[in-house]
Amino acid sequence: MIIKTPSRIHMTLIDLNGSYGRADGGIGLTINKPNFTLNCELAEKGITIDFNENITDKEIKNEAVKKISDSADKIISKFNFDEGFHFTVEEAYPPHSGLGSGTQMSLATAKLICEFNGIAMDSIGLGAIVGRGGSSGIGMGAFDYGGFVVDGGHDLKDKGGSVLPSSVNPAKPPQLIGRYDFPEDWELVVGVCKADTTVTGMKEDDIFENYCPVPKNDVEQLSHIIFMNLIPFLLEKNIEAVGDSINNIQKLGFKNVEVSRQAKNVRDLMEKMGEFGAYGVGMSSFGPAVYGIIDKKNQDVYKATKDYVGDKGFVFKTKAQNHGYEIEK
Repeated sequence: MIIKTPSRIHMTLIDLNGSYGRADGGIGLTINKPNFTLNCELAEKGITIDFNENITDKEIKNEAVKKISDSADKIISKFNFDEGFHFTVEEAYPPHSGLGSGTQMSLATAKLICEFNGIAMDSIGLGAIVGRGGSSGIGMGAFDYGGFVVDGGHDLKDKGGSVLPSSVNPAKPPQLIGRYDFPEDWELVVGVCKADTTVTGMKEDDIFENYCPVPKNDVEQLSHIIFMNLIPFLLEKNIEAVGDSINNIQKLGFKNVEVSRQAKNVRDLMEKMGEFGAYGVGMSSFGPAVYGIIDKKNQDVYKATKDYVGDKGFVFKTKAQNHGYEIEK
C-alpha cells in the first residue's frame, strides 16, 4: 500500500493574543509539490524503514526515521496491533523548511497502518494520537482535503489559558472552519534559502514566550484582512487583491514576529520577489520558505527568483492541490 501526500504553505496563525477566549487559528494552502510518498508492507514484527536510492540527504533520512518510528509506535500502541510494518520512503523533502513535512510524514504513517487494519479515521483523529495539530490544523486540512484551508484554533481553556505552543501546552487538533478551491490557473513560486536561523525546538518556545501575547489590535486587523479581504477576493478570483492581502498579513501579529526573526537573506528574498512582480509575497510558517503568487502575466518572476537565489538555496514553481492525500492499495 502506498500513500502520496501534498505539502503546504502555512500563511499565518490568526490569534496569539487570546483576549476573546480562543487562541491560534490559521490559514494555509495545499500545494502539489514537493510530495512525501510512503510505501508500507506488512511484516512479522517491529518497524523497519528504508529509502528509495534517490534519497541521499542525511537530514531528510534522519527526520523521516524519527517521524515514522514515533508515529508507528503511537498508533500501534493505541490500537494494540500485533503485526509489524516495513516502510519504504519513495519521495521526501527537507524538514524544517516551512513546508510542513513533519505533519505529512506522521499522518501518512498512521493512515497506512490504520488502513491495513480496516480503521477509518480522519487526520484530526490521527493527529490527536500521534501528537500533531496542537497549534495549527493546516497540515491536517491539507492532508485530508487540500485547497485553501482555515482552522478555528483552540478554546483557551484547552491550552491552560495560555497562547504558548503545543510543546508547552498540549491541545487536541483544531477543527477546520473553512475549505475552498484555489484557482488552478494561479501558480506559486517558492524559494528556500539556506539560512542558519531555522526555528525549532526550544528556540521556537522562547520566541512564543518573548513575543506573545501579540497586540489585540493586530489580531483584529488580521482577522478582518483574512475574512473580509483575502477569502472573498480568492472566491472572486481577484489575484491582485489576494496578493495585497498576503503582503499586508506579513506586517501583523505573530506573522510579523516570524518574519522579523528570520535571516536577512530570507527577508531580502521576500523583498526581491515583490520587486520581480509577484502579486503577493509571504513566508510560510517560520520559514525559510518564501512564496509568491503569479499567473500567466508574470511568469518571469520564476526565472528572476531562480537567478537571484542561485546555488544559495532552491526555487521551484508549483500549483495548489485541491484534494488531499492519494492512496493505492
